[in-house]
Order: sequence, then C-alpha cells, then structure tokens
Amino acid sequence: ISPSDAMQHVLGYAVGLDMTLRDLQSEAKKKGRPWTIAKGFDTSACVSEVLPKENLGNIMQQDVKLLVNGTVRQNGNTSDMIFDVGAIVSYVSRFFTLERGDLIYTGTPKGVGPVGTGDQLQAVLGENLLTVHAKVG
Repeated sequence: ISPSDAMQHVLGYAVGLDMTLRDLQSEAKKKGRPWTIAKGFDTSACVSEVLPKENLGNIMQQDVKLLVNGTVRQNGNTSDMIFDVGAIVSYVSRFFTLERGDLIYTGTPKGVGPVGTGDQLQAVLGENLLTVHAKVG
C-alpha cells in the first residue's frame, strides 16, 4: 500500500493495552531465545471498540493516556509519534497482507512501568471517546 493510499485502508481507531511479562522477556533475552511468549499471554492485548475514523477527527492530534488505579501513568499525544498512521500502514503492508479487521498497535507514550495483581488499568484515546479497562490478574 503506498503512503498516499494508506489512509483509504484505515476503517477506524481503537485504544489497546499491549502488555509484556518483563520477567519472561528478560529470561528469554538472557538465553538468546525469542521472547514472543512474553507478549502473547491471555489478556495481553485487550482493545476498545473501534470508532470509525470519521468520528475521531485528526488522528495525529489526539491525546493518549493510561491510568493505573485512577492515577495518570502515561500521557501523550499522537502528534508525538515518530511516524504518522499512513506511513505505518504503508510500511507494515510491505511485510503482511492487511485485511479488514486487522489491528496495528502503533506505540505508547513515555511512562511504561510495572503493574501488579489487582491494579486497574484504563487506556484512553481522544477526549474519552475510546476507552479500554483491564484488571491485572
């Protein structure tokens, strides 16, 4: 998909939590093994509903937040992204066939940190338009 056509392939936007088990990741890295298992466990990638792109406004001007137990842990804006959405879609399409319903996680604001059992997570995109809640189990 060319960068100039990429946005025609975007249905909408969602916000998600892309969790990592850092202990498994560190162990696998030390042993020179793939650490995919640290990213692919039950409830590792929860996602909100998908909002049609027309309903969100300019995707490159949206606030992104993560609250942990009601306290803001991460706070950024999509304008801080290194690459815009069109460039990301175009790049990813060079390696994967993108189909309707595919999700591309684009990154996270600074402030990534540990969470513990029982923590309540809330990720927000835009002015509370898209929200996903999760409880660390």
